[in-house]
Amino acid sequence: MKYYFLMLSLIFLNYSIAQNNLAFKSGEWFKYKISYSGWFKAGEATVNLNEYNNNNNLFHAKMIGKSTGAVNLFFKVNDRYESYFNKNNIVPDKFIRNIDEGGYTKNLEILFNQNNQIATVIDLKKNTSKGFPIKENSQDMVSVFYYLRNFFKMDDLDQNNELVIDMFFDNENYKLKIKYLSTEIINTNFGKILCFKIQPYVQSGRVFKKDESLTMWISADKNRIPLRIKADLIVGSIRIDLESFSNLNNPFEIKFIK
Repeated sequence: MKYYFLMLSLIFLNYSIAQNNLAFKSGEWFKYKISYSGWFKAGEATVNLNEYNNNNNLFHAKMIGKSTGAVNLFFKVNDRYESYFNKNNIVPDKFIRNIDEGGYTKNLEILFNQNNQIATVIDLKKNTSKGFPIKENSQDMVSVFYYLRNFFKMDDLDQNNELVIDMFFDNENYKLKIKYLSTEIINTNFGKILCFKIQPYVQSGRVFKKDESLTMWISADKNRIPLRIKADLIVGSIRIDLESFSNLNNPFEIKFIK
């Protein structure tokens, strides 16, 4: 299930939004349907954002994913990912990963000291704590979701139409590379939507068929709404579709084409 959240975290790019015109606001909520090989529902995920009551300078974002239906009979999943990040520069202050995937559990908290470039990983299951050096303004798997929506511009793409973001996850630094493919209109449950089509590079082998296994579509309006994701796996494929949403910060632009 962590790969589903990674997919969601990768799909939010912003090509023109200024800092004082955010793509999101407190109370924003999304719900997704996760299907396997295009023929049965395997799970669902929700993503919501609120102001953090204990610190007015922070947003609190939460992603929850779980298996549904027949999948629960042989591989039950219940995952929770959270991030507390600065409202202005959207860099993380704290990250939570609490997962149960078919009996495999993990419960981590990561405290980011961006000034000293140190991430402290607290393993609540093992009762351990360890610090790791990080890159400047490193993102966690949830905060990057919002960071890219507001601060990335087309000018940041290199000659190959790619960008790279520094990330820290569990106890590792890594570089997230994303490629812009095209702009196109797709059919959705909400109508025809103009989208940016992108392709994040993933590690092939254990889960994905190849490095270019993911294809994603995000709305080309000011919200940068994630609409669809397709992924080719070692066995079968995954498709994620937006089912419902609420409390957007900007109008949702639907194309009426004859």
